[in-house]
Amino acid sequence: MFETRTIVLDDATIVYDVRGPEPVPDQKPLLLIGQPMDASGFTALADRFPDRAVVTYDPRGLGRSTRRDGGVDADPDVQGADLHRIIGALDVGPVDVFASSGGAVAAFALVAAHPNDVATLVAHEPPLASVLPDEDAVHRAFADVVAEYQARGWSAGMARFLAMNMWQGELTADYFERPAPSPSEFGFADVDDGRRDDPLFSGSAAVMAFRPDVAALLAAPTRVVIAVGEESAGTFTARTSEAMAALLGQRAVVFPSHHGGFVGGDGPYAGRPAAFAERLRSMLDPSQ
Repeated sequence: MFETRTIVLDDATIVYDVRGPEPVPDQKPLLLIGQPMDASGFTALADRFPDRAVVTYDPRGLGRSTRRDGGVDADPDVQGADLHRIIGALDVGPVDVFASSGGAVAAFALVAAHPNDVATLVAHEPPLASVLPDEDAVHRAFADVVAEYQARGWSAGMARFLAMNMWQGELTADYFERPAPSPSEFGFADVDDGRRDDPLFSGSAAVMAFRPDVAALLAAPTRVVIAVGEESAGTFTARTSEAMAALLGQRAVVFPSHHGGFVGGDGPYAGRPAAFAERLRSMLDPSQ
């Protein structure tokens, strides 16, 4: 089964998909969420859970989900409220959640505000500058990314973004003294298509600045697992994962591949979705 459903709000329309068997209370649906990524990014991972209902969605302002508030930011509290509405519409009780990148940050907001919505949350590489000792430097670096994007377009902005995220360790003076990377270093054509509407550059600052309510997460009945890709060691999102795990009194669990390790295909950034799904299944069912 594959069914697309819609929730219409005053300021947005949220579109989500229910894949596989109909959701039922005695077998928790698996909700897959990302940011800035729509449901299509989870196709390879969703296909590897044919035995349970899998729910994917387009965050407001992305893909098929529209917004009418004039905003472009990705406020985790707002997205958490949208996720709460989706879970309520399923009407089967708590769900399991795999949330990656900015989706993991929205999931922290969801669990803090609605602790009975989620049974197990696997939060994969949440990009939380707020939990790092070099928080100010991260915000400065991302401001440089946005400035590069506004001045020279997507390929230049993405090159600078990737360089920031691949830097090993804290963002020190050495990082800021380096010249901006060329798009060609990452295989991009150095051209400007004139567009300035990419949600990565317009919405990520709110995600990185978000401060999770650690006390609420610890008090919730939700089992929270922080996950990090084995290939991400030393990078920004590996450091944020390890710091967030430490705040929750745990250690980050290593998953196969990299930040997008669940993504299929054969491109340069494809992950290992089969191995990733196997690891995720073991985290959702600790008895395995």
